[in-house]
Amino acid sequence: MDTHTNASDYVKNGSVERRSLLSGAVALGLAGAALGAGTHAASAAQTGAHAKSGRFQGKSVLITGGTSGIGRATAHAFAAAGARVGFCGRRAEWGRRVEREIRNAGGEATYIQADVRVADQVRRFVDQVAGRYGGIDVAFNNAGIGSGKLPHELTVEEWDDVQATNARGVFLSIKYEVPYMLEAGHGVIVCTSSSAADQARPNGAAYTASKRAVQGIVKAAALAYGTQGIRVNALLPGTTDTPFVRPPGIPDDDWAAYKKAFGPLNIDGLERMAEADEIASAVLGLASDDFPYMTGASVAVDGGSTAGRKMVQPSHG
Repeated sequence: MDTHTNASDYVKNGSVERRSLLSGAVALGLAGAALGAGTHAASAAQTGAHAKSGRFQGKSVLITGGTSGIGRATAHAFAAAGARVGFCGRRAEWGRRVEREIRNAGGEATYIQADVRVADQVRRFVDQVAGRYGGIDVAFNNAGIGSGKLPHELTVEEWDDVQATNARGVFLSIKYEVPYMLEAGHGVIVCTSSSAADQARPNGAAYTASKRAVQGIVKAAALAYGTQGIRVNALLPGTTDTPFVRPPGIPDDDWAAYKKAFGPLNIDGLERMAEADEIASAVLGLASDDFPYMTGASVAVDGGSTAGRKMVQPSHG
């Protein structure tokens, strides 16, 4: 099911039908959470908290997939905490806008157009960020895409594109980031997996496989570089309110009604979707000095959805 065309059908006259919500939950999926294009403004409270801490003052931070969603919110948060942020994404217009936003807020950021599927572009991006900011202290490998088709409906090209972006893109990023960290004798890498790695959906074969692969890459990299001062961990976000999850054109009131019903039925624990700023806070926590003994871990930030197992029962008739 195409999540970008049918979600508005799940909201009818200001309420969400239970049966439609089941279909919507499957279509939108927990998989979308880790990807999304994010909200268009960082939370003032969250940004203020990071700015006061200054805990990344003078640090060089690299982010893939930083033009929207979780990546964009994280770029804002790192910059507000004093970091110099270099980020990439395919959409130049979006990237330039995020760069302006951060600079206008008093932060330091540089957008570089790059596609994580292309090795030469990843290498060039990493080299430019390291050259501009004097190395790489933190890398957030976040770029990713999703797929909303059943296995037999996926084309080979669609499968390959998801794997190339989500898994190969993380491998390429680590490949070119690590030499700078080895030279410096320290570094932290955080990679975006997804709660979908542990909670598959019928239409999420390609996405779940790619996010499982990210966890495998993270574990191997953590073992390879742990004694050389480099920590590597995976972040598993749950369903996050981003335009990737929210299809374009759905009215605000309808989306609010959908979210209100979706949370209690699908997200154990907090019973609501995450905000991009909340996931960004988790990234900064993992990237900070607060967890010096954590490496090779997969950290779920999913509102409790993987801790339980809520089942939405469709109505009959």
